Amino acid sequence: MLSGLLIVLLPLVLGYLVPVQDARLMALVNRGVNASIYVILLLMGVSLAGLDNLAGQLSRLGGQALLLFAVISACNLVALGWLSHRLGLTAGTSTVVAGAPTSKLAAMVGSLSLVGVVVAGVVIGLLLEWLAGSGLFGAAEALAEWVLYALLGLIGCQLRNSGMPLRQIVLNRFGLAIALTLGGSSLVGGLLSAPLLDLTWNEGLAMAAGFGWYSLSGILIGDQLGPLLGGVAFFNDLARELLAFVLIPLVIRRHAALAIGYGGATSMDFTLPVIQQHGGVACVPVAVVSGFILSLLSPPLILFLLSL
Repeated sequence: MLSGLLIVLLPLVLGYLVPVQDARLMALVNRGVNASIYVILLLMGVSLAGLDNLAGQLSRLGGQALLLFAVISACNLVALGWLSHRLGLTAGTSTVVAGAPTSKLAAMVGSLSLVGVVVAGVVIGLLLEWLAGSGLFGAAEALAEWVLYALLGLIGCQLRNSGMPLRQIVLNRFGLAIALTLGGSSLVGGLLSAPLLDLTWNEGLAMAAGFGWYSLSGILIGDQLGPLLGGVAFFNDLARELLAFVLIPLVIRRHAALAIGYGGATSMDFTLPVIQQHGGVACVPVAVVSGFILSLLSPPLILFLLSL
């Protein structure tokens, strides 16, 4: 399995080595990432349709995702609450940000659309099974693996060209502390969840190592542990983002580190407008650094843990 880890990491490293100076080319890379995510989630839904006793398996998936989410979130909130008191990080003046979500529901629409893509994949898979038999499920998994390689290469390119130099990351002690606390407490939650989900210790850690990056964790877990656990990882990390949209406006004024950290890897992109809108400009560099570190750590950590 270690060779599989190297094969999957190779596109990420190669993508990271590619500098992109042209803004139009970078926009094309970003669109490629988004398109790849939707394609893989659609194929994940198709793979889920191939499970025996689909209704029972989906019920199991929901229960396991809820349990994993509850345990990890409890660990995160306790650790980040403690860190909030220690850091003394305070939010700035709240401002209206152009393009920021106007309501919690508006902020959640993009996340919920991904659920719709998975559901559409399940429906398509059931229809294709009825028309062409079950042989298509193996083809869907093989295609998803190749799209995954392309996605990892594009993500590596995104990280390289994000405009976040290593020196700026290391010197931002708030962002570094938040990222390490969120990451460490998530892994503790995954370890505690492993026996409850009938997983090995390293599988439990891997399930928790998405750090909110649902568009990647579900793909990597599903590729190694099957579509059911891939769905559990996806919905666990998606639930983090949905709760973050509700939690950030409520706590960021008094517990800025908790609000920024709970979003995990998404604090550098999807939840960033909400953080800026309710916490002010001062919170932006902290959120970007925290999210960047977690995004950089998540893929190799998941793959390493699954290789043990």
